[in-house]
Amino acid sequence: MRKNIVAGNWKMNNDLAQTESLIADLKKQSKTTNAEVMVAPTFTNLYKAFEALQGTDIEVVAQNMHFAKNGAYTGEISASMLKSVGVKTVILGHSERREYFNETDELLAKKVDAALANEMRVIFCFGEELADRKSGNEENIVGNQIKNALFHLKAWDYKNIVLAYEPVWAIGTGETASPEQAQDMHAFIRKTIADQYGYEIANDVSILYGGSVKPANAVEIFSKPDVDGGLIGGAALNADDFFAIVNAF
Repeated sequence: MRKNIVAGNWKMNNDLAQTESLIADLKKQSKTTNAEVMVAPTFTNLYKAFEALQGTDIEVVAQNMHFAKNGAYTGEISASMLKSVGVKTVILGHSERREYFNETDELLAKKVDAALANEMRVIFCFGEELADRKSGNEENIVGNQIKNALFHLKAWDYKNIVLAYEPVWAIGTGETASPEQAQDMHAFIRKTIADQYGYEIANDVSILYGGSVKPANAVEIFSKPDVDGGLIGGAALNADDFFAIVNAF
Protein backbone atom coordinates (compact mmCIF):
# COMPACT_ATOMS: atom_id res chain seq x y z
CA MET A 1 0.00 0.00 0.00
CA ARG A 2 1.33 3.41 -0.94
CA LYS A 3 2.55 5.82 1.72
CA ASN A 4 1.79 9.46 2.44
CA ILE A 5 5.02 11.47 2.20
CA VAL A 6 5.92 15.10 2.84
CA ALA A 7 9.43 16.01 1.67
CA GLY A 8 11.00 19.42 2.23
CA ASN A 9 13.41 20.48 -0.50
CA TRP A 10 15.62 23.19 1.00
CA LYS A 11 17.32 23.87 -2.37
CA MET A 12 20.36 26.22 -2.16
CA ASN A 13 19.37 27.66 1.20
CA ASN A 14 20.76 27.50 4.75
CA ASP A 15 24.41 27.48 5.75
CA LEU A 16 25.53 25.18 8.56
CA ALA A 17 24.32 27.39 11.42
CA GLN A 18 20.96 27.94 9.71
CA THR A 19 20.63 24.22 9.06
CA GLU A 20 21.27 23.42 12.71
CA SER A 21 18.74 26.05 13.77
CA LEU A 22 16.02 24.76 11.43
CA ILE A 23 16.62 21.17 12.52
CA ALA A 24 16.34 22.21 16.16
CA ASP A 25 12.99 23.84 15.34
CA LEU A 26 11.82 20.74 13.46
CA LYS A 27 12.64 18.52 16.42
CA LYS A 28 10.33 20.60 18.61
CA GLN A 29 7.35 19.88 16.35
CA SER A 30 4.77 17.16 16.90
CA LYS A 31 3.56 14.89 14.09
CA THR A 32 -0.10 13.89 14.29
CA THR A 33 -0.25 11.78 11.12
CA ASN A 34 1.50 8.65 9.86
CA ALA A 35 3.03 10.47 6.89
CA GLU A 36 6.71 9.94 6.19
CA VAL A 37 8.68 13.14 6.69
CA MET A 38 11.84 13.99 4.73
CA VAL A 39 14.13 16.99 4.45
CA ALA A 40 16.72 17.65 1.75
CA PRO A 41 19.52 20.00 2.90
CA THR A 42 22.33 21.09 0.62
CA PHE A 43 25.18 18.60 0.08
CA THR A 44 27.57 20.28 2.55
CA ASN A 45 25.12 19.83 5.41
CA LEU A 46 23.82 16.33 4.75
CA TYR A 47 25.97 14.54 7.32
CA LYS A 48 25.39 17.14 10.02
CA ALA A 49 21.64 16.90 9.35
CA PHE A 50 21.77 13.11 9.43
CA GLU A 51 23.57 13.16 12.77
CA ALA A 52 21.20 15.71 14.25
CA LEU A 53 18.06 13.85 13.15
CA GLN A 54 19.11 10.34 14.20
CA GLY A 55 16.55 8.89 16.55
CA THR A 56 13.74 10.95 15.03
CA ASP A 57 11.32 9.94 12.27
CA ILE A 58 12.59 12.65 9.89
CA GLU A 59 14.65 11.20 7.03
CA VAL A 60 17.49 13.18 5.45
CA VAL A 61 17.51 12.93 1.65
CA ALA A 62 19.68 14.38 -1.11
CA GLN A 63 18.72 16.90 -3.77
CA ASN A 64 20.69 15.31 -6.61
CA MET A 65 23.46 12.84 -7.51
CA HIS A 66 25.64 11.78 -10.42
CA PHE A 67 25.18 8.52 -12.31
CA ALA A 68 28.83 7.42 -12.19
CA LYS A 69 30.37 5.38 -9.38
CA ASN A 70 33.42 7.67 -9.24
CA GLY A 71 35.86 9.40 -11.56
CA ALA A 72 36.73 12.75 -13.12
CA TYR A 73 33.45 14.53 -12.47
CA THR A 74 34.55 17.60 -10.53
CA GLY A 75 31.96 18.87 -8.11
CA GLU A 76 29.67 15.85 -8.43
CA ILE A 77 28.44 13.41 -5.78
CA SER A 78 27.91 9.65 -6.25
CA ALA A 79 25.32 7.33 -4.77
CA SER A 80 27.92 5.56 -2.65
CA MET A 81 29.07 8.89 -1.23
CA LEU A 82 25.50 9.70 -0.22
CA LYS A 83 25.02 6.30 1.38
CA SER A 84 28.30 6.68 3.29
CA VAL A 85 26.81 9.64 5.21
CA GLY A 86 23.51 7.89 5.91
CA VAL A 87 21.44 9.12 2.94
CA LYS A 88 19.21 6.47 1.34
CA THR A 89 16.85 8.60 -0.77
CA VAL A 90 17.59 11.09 -3.56
CA ILE A 91 15.51 13.61 -5.49
CA LEU A 92 16.10 13.35 -9.24
CA GLY A 93 14.73 15.30 -12.20
CA HIS A 94 13.66 18.42 -10.31
CA SER A 95 12.38 21.13 -12.65
CA GLU A 96 15.25 23.42 -11.68
CA ARG A 97 17.79 20.73 -12.58
CA ARG A 98 16.07 20.28 -15.93
CA GLU A 99 15.87 24.01 -16.64
CA TYR A 100 19.14 25.40 -15.27
CA PHE A 101 21.42 22.40 -15.74
CA ASN A 102 19.92 20.97 -18.95
CA GLU A 103 19.18 17.55 -17.48
CA THR A 104 17.46 15.37 -20.07
CA ASP A 105 15.23 12.33 -19.72
CA GLU A 106 18.08 10.18 -20.99
CA LEU A 107 20.50 11.50 -18.37
CA LEU A 108 17.90 11.07 -15.66
CA ALA A 109 17.32 7.46 -16.67
CA LYS A 110 21.01 6.82 -15.99
CA LYS A 111 20.78 8.54 -12.61
CA VAL A 112 17.71 6.51 -11.67
CA ASP A 113 19.53 3.32 -12.63
CA ALA A 114 22.55 4.28 -10.51
CA ALA A 115 20.39 5.06 -7.49
CA LEU A 116 18.46 1.79 -7.74
CA ALA A 117 21.67 -0.20 -8.27
CA ASN A 118 22.84 1.25 -4.95
CA GLU A 119 19.57 0.28 -3.25
CA MET A 120 18.48 3.89 -2.86
CA ARG A 121 14.95 5.24 -3.07
CA VAL A 122 14.25 7.82 -5.79
CA ILE A 123 11.87 10.77 -5.68
CA PHE A 124 11.47 11.33 -9.42
CA CYS A 125 10.23 14.77 -10.49
CA PHE A 126 8.56 15.89 -13.71
CA GLY A 127 6.03 18.43 -14.92
CA GLU A 128 4.94 20.77 -17.68
CA GLU A 129 5.64 24.47 -18.20
CA LEU A 130 3.09 27.26 -18.71
CA ALA A 131 3.19 27.09 -22.51
CA ASP A 132 2.48 23.36 -22.37
CA ARG A 133 -0.50 23.87 -20.06
CA LYS A 134 -1.94 26.71 -22.14
CA SER A 135 -1.62 24.68 -25.33
CA GLY A 136 -3.30 21.63 -23.75
CA ASN A 137 -0.15 19.56 -24.18
CA GLU A 138 0.44 18.85 -20.49
CA GLU A 139 -0.43 15.14 -20.54
CA ASN A 140 1.81 14.50 -23.51
CA ILE A 141 4.75 16.28 -21.84
CA VAL A 142 4.29 14.56 -18.48
CA GLY A 143 3.65 11.16 -20.03
CA ASN A 144 6.81 11.34 -22.11
CA GLN A 145 8.96 12.47 -19.17
CA ILE A 146 7.81 9.42 -17.22
CA LYS A 147 8.11 6.98 -20.11
CA ASN A 148 11.53 8.18 -21.28
CA ALA A 149 13.15 8.04 -17.84
CA LEU A 150 11.32 5.21 -16.08
CA PHE A 151 9.70 2.75 -18.48
CA HIS A 152 12.88 0.73 -18.94
CA LEU A 153 12.58 -0.32 -15.28
CA LYS A 154 11.25 -3.66 -14.08
CA ALA A 155 7.99 -3.73 -12.13
CA TRP A 156 9.76 -4.59 -8.87
CA ASP A 157 11.91 -1.43 -9.16
CA TYR A 158 8.85 0.66 -8.36
CA LYS A 159 9.00 -0.30 -4.71
CA ASN A 160 11.85 2.23 -4.58
CA ILE A 161 10.27 4.90 -6.79
CA VAL A 162 8.26 7.88 -5.55
CA LEU A 163 6.81 10.18 -8.21
CA ALA A 164 6.61 13.96 -7.78
CA TYR A 165 4.50 16.06 -10.14
CA GLU A 166 5.66 19.68 -10.44
CA PRO A 167 3.38 21.99 -12.43
CA VAL A 168 6.17 24.40 -13.35
CA TRP A 169 3.56 26.82 -14.70
CA ALA A 170 2.11 27.26 -11.19
CA ILE A 171 5.40 28.06 -9.44
CA GLY A 172 6.38 31.74 -9.43
CA THR A 173 4.29 32.61 -12.50
CA GLY A 174 1.24 34.19 -10.90
CA GLU A 175 -0.84 31.27 -12.15
CA THR A 176 -2.52 29.00 -9.62
CA ALA A 177 -3.14 25.26 -9.86
CA SER A 178 -6.40 24.15 -8.26
CA PRO A 179 -6.65 20.98 -6.17
CA GLU A 180 -8.87 19.60 -8.96
CA GLN A 181 -6.14 20.21 -11.53
CA ALA A 182 -3.67 18.45 -9.26
CA GLN A 183 -6.00 15.47 -8.89
CA ASP A 184 -6.64 15.27 -12.64
CA MET A 185 -2.92 15.11 -13.41
CA HIS A 186 -2.18 12.67 -10.60
CA ALA A 187 -4.93 10.37 -11.88
CA PHE A 188 -3.41 10.58 -15.37
CA ILE A 189 0.03 9.76 -13.96
CA ARG A 190 -1.30 6.74 -12.09
CA LYS A 191 -3.08 5.52 -15.24
CA THR A 192 0.14 5.98 -17.23
CA ILE A 193 1.96 3.68 -14.79
CA ALA A 194 -0.97 1.24 -14.78
CA ASP A 195 -1.03 1.02 -18.58
CA GLN A 196 2.61 -0.09 -18.54
CA TYR A 197 2.88 -2.11 -15.32
CA GLY A 198 -0.68 -2.85 -14.20
CA TYR A 199 -2.91 -1.33 -11.54
CA GLU A 200 -1.34 -3.27 -8.65
CA ILE A 201 1.98 -1.49 -9.23
CA ALA A 202 0.33 1.85 -10.01
CA ASN A 203 -1.78 1.81 -6.88
CA ASP A 204 1.28 1.17 -4.72
CA VAL A 205 3.29 4.13 -6.08
CA SER A 206 3.17 7.33 -4.05
CA ILE A 207 2.64 10.44 -6.18
CA LEU A 208 3.57 13.74 -4.53
CA TYR A 209 2.41 17.19 -5.57
CA GLY A 210 5.04 19.92 -5.92
CA GLY A 211 3.02 22.99 -6.87
CA SER A 212 3.49 25.55 -4.09
CA VAL A 213 1.86 23.62 -1.25
CA LYS A 214 1.29 25.81 1.81
CA PRO A 215 -0.49 25.37 5.16
CA ALA A 216 -3.50 27.20 3.73
CA ASN A 217 -4.06 24.77 0.84
CA ALA A 218 -2.47 21.52 2.04
CA VAL A 219 -5.61 19.96 3.54
CA GLU A 220 -7.63 20.41 0.36
CA ILE A 221 -4.83 19.21 -1.92
CA PHE A 222 -4.01 16.17 0.22
CA SER A 223 -7.69 15.21 0.37
CA LYS A 224 -7.63 14.28 -3.32
CA PRO A 225 -7.57 10.50 -3.84
CA ASP A 226 -4.47 10.35 -6.03
CA VAL A 227 -2.39 12.93 -4.15
CA ASP A 228 -0.18 11.10 -1.66
CA GLY A 229 1.77 14.03 -0.27
CA GLY A 230 3.91 16.95 -1.25
CA LEU A 231 7.38 17.99 -2.34
CA ILE A 232 7.61 21.27 -0.47
CA GLY A 233 9.86 24.21 -1.37
CA GLY A 234 9.65 27.57 0.39
CA ALA A 235 7.31 26.44 3.17
CA ALA A 236 9.84 23.76 4.17
CA LEU A 237 12.22 26.45 5.40
CA ASN A 238 9.90 27.28 8.30
CA ALA A 239 9.36 24.50 10.84
CA ASP A 240 5.86 25.63 11.84
CA ASP A 241 4.68 25.86 8.24
CA PHE A 242 6.31 22.58 7.27
CA PHE A 243 4.70 20.61 10.07
CA ALA A 244 1.36 22.26 9.43
CA ILE A 245 1.63 20.69 5.98
CA VAL A 246 2.81 17.35 7.39
CA ASN A 247 -0.21 17.30 9.70
CA ALA A 248 -2.64 18.22 6.93
CA PHE A 249 -3.40 14.55 6.23
